[in-house]
Amino acid sequence: MSSDQPASGEAATAAIAGADAPAKRGRRIDFRLLIPAVIALNVLAYLFVPPFPKGEAAGSACDFPVCFINGTLEFPAPHVVLDLDPTTAPAAGALLSFHPSITNTMITMWIVAALVLFVFILAGRRRQLVPGGFQNAIEAMYEALTNFAVSIGGEAARRYVPIFAAFFVLILFCNWSGLVPPVGRIEELRAPTSDVNMTIGLALVSFSLFHIEGVRNLGLRPYLAKFFPLYEFRKGIGAGVIALFVGLIELLLEFVKPLTLSMRLFGNIYGGEVALGVITALTVTIIPVALFGLEFILNFVQALIFSVLTLMFTLAAIESHQPDEGHLGEEAVEAVEDAVHPHPAGARPAPAR
Repeated sequence: MSSDQPASGEAATAAIAGADAPAKRGRRIDFRLLIPAVIALNVLAYLFVPPFPKGEAAGSACDFPVCFINGTLEFPAPHVVLDLDPTTAPAAGALLSFHPSITNTMITMWIVAALVLFVFILAGRRRQLVPGGFQNAIEAMYEALTNFAVSIGGEAARRYVPIFAAFFVLILFCNWSGLVPPVGRIEELRAPTSDVNMTIGLALVSFSLFHIEGVRNLGLRPYLAKFFPLYEFRKGIGAGVIALFVGLIELLLEFVKPLTLSMRLFGNIYGGEVALGVITALTVTIIPVALFGLEFILNFVQALIFSVLTLMFTLAAIESHQPDEGHLGEEAVEAVEDAVHPHPAGARPAPAR
């Protein structure tokens, strides 16, 4: 009887494994279906949201190809969905505007942010000791971002991984939203990062973050000493003037950082939207599919670049440039003396008192 129990147990295990095998195979995603899915989306977009001349009602006569290109092309200025100050008209076609209004890029960013928050709140509330597929995916993504951040920034970067991951995920899905119809097909929805107003907002948040962290970690006076190194005048007027000149250049470069962050992200995403819109207006099948794949990768890279630069700027801000009390320590002086005039073991002269 006892000899039959292991055999029956093995048979039961094999039966369970055999029963689960087809189910696991059925849950796999066949990525080859993405190509016909993209083509189907383009065809449906043409059927339900066809290009039409700007400023005219949908369904108006549209000559191919010029009207198709103009009807699909997105202009740099975002479309105002809700004007919060109707008494004053916004500047027509302004790339950067300060008019109180709700634009299509703002609405899309709210939708993307709400979806991202919902997914991560759901993942946080349903945590289990033995994680399932959804929890595994979220944990694997966060662990990959953590390992990547620590590999490029060291252990100091570990405390900033949540901010790094938040920037990356939000910008990534804002970028990818432009690849999903009807975003970009209707005036009320548009990829947020294809609007320079949104990218400048993200860059200003990043700019504020690394300066606040610099002051919080070093203190206000040591942090300002990075840009105004007056302690270098102890080494002479010439050294002080040169150090002060270099510090002022670094201060000017700090104000260039948000400009480069915002314009790099905006230029790449908006340029991709324009290229994708024009090509999709002219062809429906093979070329748009290849361009979709290229934009998918480029959007990922741009989100990674923005978040990595934010992380590295933060790590640079919390690093002090000022040596202790403006001079080399005693251990550093001894190390230099040993390098220039090595002493035999145990023959080091006693330091002068």
